[in-house]
Amino acid sequence: MLLSPLGAKKAFTALMVGVGMLLVGCSSDKADLPAAKLGADSVAPMYQIGAGDNLNIFVWRNAELTISVPVRPDGRISVPLMEDLDAANKTPSELAREIEEKLAVFVQDPIVTIIVTGFVGPFTQQVRVLGEAARPQAIPYRANMTALDVMISVGGLTQFADGNDATIVRLVDDEQKEFRVRLDDLIKDGDITANVAILPGDVLIVPESVF
Repeated sequence: MLLSPLGAKKAFTALMVGVGMLLVGCSSDKADLPAAKLGADSVAPMYQIGAGDNLNIFVWRNAELTISVPVRPDGRISVPLMEDLDAANKTPSELAREIEEKLAVFVQDPIVTIIVTGFVGPFTQQVRVLGEAARPQAIPYRANMTALDVMISVGGLTQFADGNDATIVRLVDDEQKEFRVRLDDLIKDGDITANVAILPGDVLIVPESVF
């Protein structure tokens, strides 16, 4: 029997939420997270290049070596005079110094600058949103990100969402833990105490309401 488009969407959403919950097992114990400190400046980790990023590689005084390249799905790039350089999980500065070292065989005192565009980042610096979000997706992490920022990025919740039973799956000391998030209180009631901090690698799972 064929499902209607709405039925197919709900079935797919239920499957994705089920997969997400397998990440943390069947435990129903969820700790609460403290409210994010709005306006608090934290030192963000240095951005690491990921598959899907676009890199503008500038070689000073060598226009023929300056190029814009995508990072392939295998995390590598190809540039003039060099092939298959590992780029993923390196900072732009680290990759620039490596290219300078390799170019020194062909160019005297090369100076390389790398600008990242079309940010994707490695999986460890992404935030994944599953379930009853309007647009479930992976979002590049940025400094001081909160649950409200994530909700804005995914367009909020669907009408079927049980926002107050949402879960953040987070790696803490090499152990996966789950934390309760009150998204309905945050979005519908404007309860700022429900606006928790988001960390790189978090998985936000929004279940479907049973009512």
